[in-house]
Amino acid sequence: MVTKDEVYKAISTVIDPEVGFNLVEMGLIYDVLILKNNHVSVKMTLSTRGCPLHQMMQTWVKEAVERETKSEFCAVEIVWEPVWSIDLADESVKEKLKATGIGS
Repeated sequence: MVTKDEVYKAISTVIDPEVGFNLVEMGLIYDVLILKNNHVSVKMTLSTRGCPLHQMMQTWVKEAVERETKSEFCAVEIVWEPVWSIDLADESVKEKLKATGIGS
């Protein structure tokens, strides 16, 4: 049986190339559901609506979950509500982003 912890661990291998942090520590993953037959549903957002890597990020999350867990199917939904803000990121990420002027 796939667990939420395993899914979050798998997704944490996906790095946002624009800022260099993984999607979990950025606070971009809003929800993970484990469905029948170990299928996984991930609800996530992106830091900006105009992210040029929109489709790639969805694919990277799907591939990471399917590669790193016993799930044979992962659906990834991008949502825009609630809007992402730096407040959703881990404290270490907030500090590093603020130091670069991104989260000020």
